[in-house]
Amino acid sequence: MGNILILYDSRTGHTQRMAEYVARGAEKIPQSKVKSRSADEATPDDLRWCDGIAVGSPTQFGVLSAKMKRFWEEVAGGVWGQMDGKIGCAFSSSGGLGGGAELTNLSTLLILMNYGFLVFGVPDYVGEAFTLHYGAVATREPSEGNEIAACERLGERLAQWVAAFAAGRASMDLGPVSQR
Repeated sequence: MGNILILYDSRTGHTQRMAEYVARGAEKIPQSKVKSRSADEATPDDLRWCDGIAVGSPTQFGVLSAKMKRFWEEVAGGVWGQMDGKIGCAFSSSGGLGGGAELTNLSTLLILMNYGFLVFGVPDYVGEAFTLHYGAVATREPSEGNEIAACERLGERLAQWVAAFAAGRASMDLGPVSQR
């Protein structure tokens, strides 16, 4: 059984909505336990509990939000070194195209790597010319099919990796990588 934490910060509700779709995707994998927490409510025990984490942040100046960064610096600092080998991924919303959401994902992945998380991207296409190599991204609230599909696919893939590695179900079929 794998424990999946969806950790997010959201000012406008857009990233929170993405978190809901990521959780929905993770729940598609049998025996996955999914828990969502905002950066305001999450604790070090939530990090200890999880086998895998999806971290979502609004894009602020091309990087993760100050609140999410503060969570990792101040709240999570006590578990540094205890996350080694857990699985992690990122998602972000921005105010517009070219707003830096992929950069936000990359800055989030760097933090996860510093904590010892094994991070991944998803090479799948969820629509015509719409992929999530660095994690799921959305412009404002995820309202179009491709943005929602990207969030769900990210959560599903996270739960698959957790099942395969953290939960010891290495024989689980992860399915083919789709390409367009």
